[in-house]
Amino acid sequence: MAKRLIPAFNRILVEKIVPPSKTTAGILLPEKTSKLNSGKVVAVGPGLRDKNGNQIPVAVKEGETVLLPEYGGTEVKLGDKEYHLFREDDILGTLHD
Repeated sequence: MAKRLIPAFNRILVEKIVPPSKTTAGILLPEKTSKLNSGKVVAVGPGLRDKNGNQIPVAVKEGETVLLPEYGGTEVKLGDKEYHLFREDDILGTLHD
């Protein structure tokens, strides 16, 4: 089994962020309170090439938090973890604190 997946072209490997289902005190939170479809970028492909053969790099970097579309992406399981593979065009934006 592969230890590390490096996406091809302009694809981005994302680990979705699952919001907590309960507080530290043990109070259960409803699902709708914190439904933000976001994820952490785990790996990034090298990018596409233009007509002249020049490399066009991907706009996001590893470690960034991105906003994802509600549907789409390809589910990938590596070991016991679940990741999603998106094209750069599918990423809606980056999230900053």
